Amino acid sequence: MSRIETPQAGDDTATDDDVVALLMRQHGDIRNLFDEVELATGDARRDAFRRLVRLLAVHETAEEEVVHPFARRRVPGGDEVVDDRLAEERAAKETLAALDGMATDDPDFLPRLRKLRADVQEHARAEERYEFIHIRRGAEPAMLASLAKGVKAAEAMAPTRPHPGVESATANVALGPVAALMDRTRDAVRRAMGKDG
Repeated sequence: MSRIETPQAGDDTATDDDVVALLMRQHGDIRNLFDEVELATGDARRDAFRRLVRLLAVHETAEEEVVHPFARRRVPGGDEVVDDRLAEERAAKETLAALDGMATDDPDFLPRLRKLRADVQEHARAEERYEFIHIRRGAEPAMLASLAKGVKAAEAMAPTRPHPGVESATANVALGPVAALMDRTRDAVRRAMGKDG
């Protein structure tokens, strides 16, 4: 089976100059990675799951730091919309953290992954419907480009693993760099030991 290549969050190949286009593309990348994890076996499943965990972690952190604060100020009913998304993100992070502690060949892994996938897809649809469409309508192209740059910068510094309970911009700014450093150190050690999983 061929491996689906997904740009790493913060990768310079992600040249989107519109935050909505950037985030929508990442939603597609996430869907593709869920497919890859479900269809793969053995080491290929583990490797695909590692990429999925990383993409979800950095994507959600960037939304929490950049997109949600903007939506609170600029989207009608923004506080309620964002609070609902943050609750969904916390639940998904808890499930993802539990999966991250499991072996990908555990019999319970795929059923839990499918539940996570359904929750993540529902969350993405809600973001697209209640946040992204209003951001696109209410922001000038220069602001969309500025937000995209902010998302990429946040992703470059984001933790690579889920940290439930850290769903606000303030918490991310306070704890994000430390968590990101710890996650990246753990990732490097695993790679050095030949255990990317």
